[in-house]
Amino acid sequence: MDKYRLQRAKIVAKDMCNILKDKGYETYYADNVEEASKICLSLINDNDTVGVGGSETLNAMNLIEQLRNGPYHFLDRYQKLPFNEIEDIYRQALTADVFVSSVNAITRDGRIVNVDSSGNRVAAISFGPKKVILAIGANKVVKDLDEAMNRIYNIAPLNAMRVHHKTPCVESGKCENCQIHSSVCNSIGIINHGFKTPGRFHIIMIGEEVGF
Repeated sequence: MDKYRLQRAKIVAKDMCNILKDKGYETYYADNVEEASKICLSLINDNDTVGVGGSETLNAMNLIEQLRNGPYHFLDRYQKLPFNEIEDIYRQALTADVFVSSVNAITRDGRIVNVDSSGNRVAAISFGPKKVILAIGANKVVKDLDEAMNRIYNIAPLNAMRVHHKTPCVESGKCENCQIHSSVCNSIGIINHGFKTPGRFHIIMIGEEVGF
């Protein structure tokens, strides 16, 4: 990332911390992914059961390995298991002590927008775990819901490739509004604010461009 883009990312992330705090979220600023990882782990207690959403941001933070090797009951969705067993892990994550994820987009007025294939991440963020930690790169910040959805559909091919789904967008490089089993754009979730469940949402804004 060039110097100008990096500077802008830091300004955007810091600005969003103030906006999100006013929207009822617990907020933290991290200058980079290493700081984000430290903040995230500081919010998780020993022996907590921890679930995660599929996320390139968490991988960039090296968080998955730290959760695997730390003093936690980690619900490891990345194991090489039959899909029905992975689905069981998704369901267990709904009642975990902590759920950690990133997001597809976050609007300037503090709305969190996610699109899922199975809906496990949307469901866990919306309701279930008592604590939700979201690590968000500055590149995920958009003006409004329209821009959020445009961003999501523009990155759909990247997400489909990441999870090895055979969808039309992988071939064309753009959203084809497919209505098929392997679609990665099946369930949409929007969180408007954090006032409904005070202290549940912990948002770490990262002053870098991280993830899709």
